[in-house]
Amino acid sequence: MTHVLAPHEEERYRAILALDPAAPGTLDALIVGLHDESWRVRRASAESLRRLTTLTEVAHRLVAVLGERGETGARNAAAEALVGLGDVSVAPLIKLLRHSDPDQRKFAADILGQLGRRSAESALVELLDDPDINVRVSIIEALGRVGSDTAARALEGILKEQDLLIRLAVLEALTQLQWPPPLPVVVPLLADAQLRRSAYRVMGLIPQVAATELISRGLSSELRSVREAALGALGTQASVADATLRTEIDSQTRAALKRVPDAVEFVAQAFEADDMPVRAGALVAAGALREPSLAISVAEAAREDRLLREVIRTLSRLGSEAGRELLGRMAELSLPARAAAAQAMLEMVDPSYVPALSALLEWAEDDLRAVAVKALGRTQSPEAVAPLVALLEEPSVAGAAVRALGVLSGGCREAVLKALEEVVERRPSPAAVAALAHAGGTAALPTFRKLARAPDPLLRAAALDAAMDVDPAVGLELARGALADEAAPVRTAGARAIGRVGDASAGTLLKRALQDEDIAVRLAAVEALGECGAVDRAPELEALVSHPDGALAGRAVRALARLGTVKPAVLREAARHADAEVVKAALQAGAVSAEGVALAVELLRHPGWDVRATAARVLGDSGGRESLEAVRAALAAEQDALARRALSDAVERLSRR
Repeated sequence: MTHVLAPHEEERYRAILALDPAAPGTLDALIVGLHDESWRVRRASAESLRRLTTLTEVAHRLVAVLGERGETGARNAAAEALVGLGDVSVAPLIKLLRHSDPDQRKFAADILGQLGRRSAESALVELLDDPDINVRVSIIEALGRVGSDTAARALEGILKEQDLLIRLAVLEALTQLQWPPPLPVVVPLLADAQLRRSAYRVMGLIPQVAATELISRGLSSELRSVREAALGALGTQASVADATLRTEIDSQTRAALKRVPDAVEFVAQAFEADDMPVRAGALVAAGALREPSLAISVAEAAREDRLLREVIRTLSRLGSEAGRELLGRMAELSLPARAAAAQAMLEMVDPSYVPALSALLEWAEDDLRAVAVKALGRTQSPEAVAPLVALLEEPSVAGAAVRALGVLSGGCREAVLKALEEVVERRPSPAAVAALAHAGGTAALPTFRKLARAPDPLLRAAALDAAMDVDPAVGLELARGALADEAAPVRTAGARAIGRVGDASAGTLLKRALQDEDIAVRLAAVEALGECGAVDRAPELEALVSHPDGALAGRAVRALARLGTVKPAVLREAARHADAEVVKAALQAGAVSAEGVALAVELLRHPGWDVRATAARVLGDSGGRESLEAVRAALAAEQDALARRALSDAVERLSRR
């Protein structure tokens, strides 16, 4: 303990950290540490006090330190420690609020504000009439942090007092509480230069056209400080406005800024403000001005996450010229700005964007490239065909390119079709075939029939899928042949196709696929049987329920469920499977029957937590009140948090039945 009084700072610091929280005298040593000349030692002492077990005694000792005038460092460290103690500090600080010394009362209010505990609210409200002005201001500020509607109403009641500091503090506290006073109460405050900024802040919380008009007037003030305050209010009001008021805000902002000679420069500078509402107001103003030169500043405002939605909205309103400006300088933007610009571009895009979007494909990251691909499709320009067709050979973006070409074909179908036919003829790929199906429709069926005999099995499978998309009858015809193909991917595609368009008679077609040597073909066949309703294959599916491959067994259970032929014995067979996914499939399949509910009760004791959770959900959905006792017992024994949540939910639902 004597080391806490050692001459060297480092030695005292280490001594504080080494104190045993349970040892006698530790509290006294840490209180001594709060008075140390070194801030490091004081900080370490304040933090170490939280580790003691007698926190109530600690809180009272700390409150006593607050009364030591002349010991500024110790008092600040004690305040910090009281905040760190949390709830246990509230009662002694509330008692301190009635101390005869206003300095002590102010300290108490300040710390209660930092603690932010609602339990201090009523005591703070009762003392709002403290005779010391500084104490009252501290109490008002504390209520701004801890208050509820009760505190807000009490604060609103003293807003008409003459003391400037009180009114200023009340305005800030009400803003913090998101509790705007009536507009007629706020309007006179705009005339006071010292209250104006705070009055604008609270006025932004009022979603009324009349407030919008007052805020807009502030935008055209000759005083820069007033304009900034109004801009902040504008940003706040835009965040709370509904669609109707938002239109009014945009309209009035535009009209007001027309009267400001340096509006663009003013708005550009506002984007550099530290105050977030001011930056939010700058976004609204930029959107109203529709000034393309502000595009970069607007995009960079996305560095603040809370402004992202407004950034995208504003960029979308700046028009095509702004979009081209963003595309040209995309490499210079921060990552958040680039992401926001990319999203907004989808709304602004026009045919003139093609060169810049094509350039973006050369260097951008995959996520931005995906947006550029989508945007190229929306340009509706023939110039976008070539870059999109080129992407069909890149696996990472081929799917997006297929979809974009489909969109593009809505405006320039002939150009898209011609390019795809050429590429399919010269250098066919599965992605090019899929794109041709999107753009070509039935006119491309001869090509798909031809490709269904191509040497490349992936092309044969793609041609089958494409034909199915365009004309299911032709697809089914090709699928019959595909089931006998030498390549597994083609047989798989054939089974999938039959599942999509086949009927209950398709079971015969799929019988061979059920015995296929390739597991992917068997999986597709099982899925297809469930889709097309081929109940004649149910015995084969029942046999697969005990298959060692969990994917095959689970899919067989689900297929039987879709066919409506799950027998109780099959459910129990699946419930004994080593793969938990099969067991869960059995639970879900049995949810419609009494046997399934009984099985769910038994599986509440399964070793897998996810199975127990699934059983609980099934019982919550399908069980009766007779299941309640079993579920409660399972909940009492459950250790896993997620399973407990599912069991708790089931108990609640079953209790209502």
